[in-house]
Amino acid sequence: MDLEIVKQKNGTTVGDYVYEVIKRNIINLNMAPGSRVSEKEISDILNVSRTPVRETFIKLAKEGLLYALPQRGTYISYIDLSIVEDARFIRESLEKSVLKIAVENFPEELLNVLQDNINKQQRLVEQKLFYEFLMMDDKFHKTIFVGCNKERTWSFIEHINAEYKRVRMLSFIADINWKIVIEQHKQILESIRNHEDQTAQDVISKHITKLKFEQVELKKKYPQYFKG
Repeated sequence: MDLEIVKQKNGTTVGDYVYEVIKRNIINLNMAPGSRVSEKEISDILNVSRTPVRETFIKLAKEGLLYALPQRGTYISYIDLSIVEDARFIRESLEKSVLKIAVENFPEELLNVLQDNINKQQRLVEQKLFYEFLMMDDKFHKTIFVGCNKERTWSFIEHINAEYKRVRMLSFIADINWKIVIEQHKQILESIRNHEDQTAQDVISKHITKLKFEQVELKKKYPQYFKG
């Protein structure tokens, strides 16, 4: 197994670090859907005991990213498009509601944070650092929720977002319209800055709904990654 390893951040527990590394490798498809994973192998690679690996497996199974077969082992879950669609629907509904708040009243200093975020997104995509780009994309949307005092609502989105992220990562790898993502982020920022509610609603709808159409193309191109 060839895991992509990241440096453990200061203050991060071993358990959190193991979770971060394994989830990162599942989201970025370095650990492909359907592949078998071993507690022992991962603990050896990360040079940790099997306990935090086992705990991470349990946590990721609850998130739907892993599944266990009795007597056979633990496997990376195939991408379930029905779960992706549920996450997309929830996210679109909540993001539209939060943007209504944002266009009415949003902290000036966070407008600069959003602009800086977009600048970083452009650099990451140019370098084809798609996982980092996906994380920066999430930070962009989270910042809007934070500016509207809806950070706990964003935490709920994060809880149901894992499958959604895998499909988005696959769309970046497949080079499907990632430039449009950045352009739509610019439009969202400008609609907040200019208090344009209808523009904000139209853009966020297109921004999130486009994944619905990309799924069809992705399943045709990578059928081995999908359930059913």
